[in-house]
Amino acid sequence: MSRIKDRWFTVEEIDPKTFAISEYGHWEKVHSFLLIGTEKAALIDTGLGIDNIKRITDQLTDLPIVVITTHVHADHIGGHGRYDTLLVHHAEEDWLINGIKGLSIEQIRKDIGRDITVDTPPEFNPNTYTPFTGKPTALLSDGNLIDLGDRLLSIFHTPGHSPGHICVLDNDREYLFTGDLLYTDTPIYAFYPTTDPVALLDSLERISYLQVQRVFGSHNTLGLDPSILFEAQDAVYELRRKDVVRHGTGTHTFKSISIQF
Repeated sequence: MSRIKDRWFTVEEIDPKTFAISEYGHWEKVHSFLLIGTEKAALIDTGLGIDNIKRITDQLTDLPIVVITTHVHADHIGGHGRYDTLLVHHAEEDWLINGIKGLSIEQIRKDIGRDITVDTPPEFNPNTYTPFTGKPTALLSDGNLIDLGDRLLSIFHTPGHSPGHICVLDNDREYLFTGDLLYTDTPIYAFYPTTDPVALLDSLERISYLQVQRVFGSHNTLGLDPSILFEAQDAVYELRRKDVVRHGTGTHTFKSISIQF
């Protein structure tokens, strides 16, 4: 059910204290997630930055918001500058402060401005778009716990798509937020120079053993059945068996997921 009608964001209620904030008008179909506790709220990623995501979170909660960064790619940190408390894995602290070395602003602007299917805000100009850079409030490590009050989140370091990529487990509701490690409909990317195919499969294998009720990737279909974890586990074993876990072997397709090395 949707409580808020907005020109750019689609707000979908996962449960009364959990919301997906999606940007379906952009080709990447990015999801950010707001998890509300009794003492504070967590916002998992802040989207593309094409429009002001804080306009949405202000309508959903008046609690202090902690931003949890799954990874430092432009489509996940676009609204970071609108919040005071920013958490990122220590392996990507430098990326958040200084940007990703070797990734040109021209490429970022090309990606942010293409294949948009709805009207963007007047202030958005892809030719002048600049990704957020700034210092995090605190650094995350594998095994960290974040207490929102009556809601405890666990941090899993899951590198591969990027060096400091994390997944977030909501222990109370058994929701797993997988960022860009696991989603459907388009390939999971591990072919950039900053990716690590071996680490990606190790991370997929690690999360595949978790017992959860629902899986939420950061792109495309919102909310996946936990059986997707078994498929990911099978894909890991098959890719290792074929000895194709390295850059340049192309796209490998399974029932619901595909992975591009």
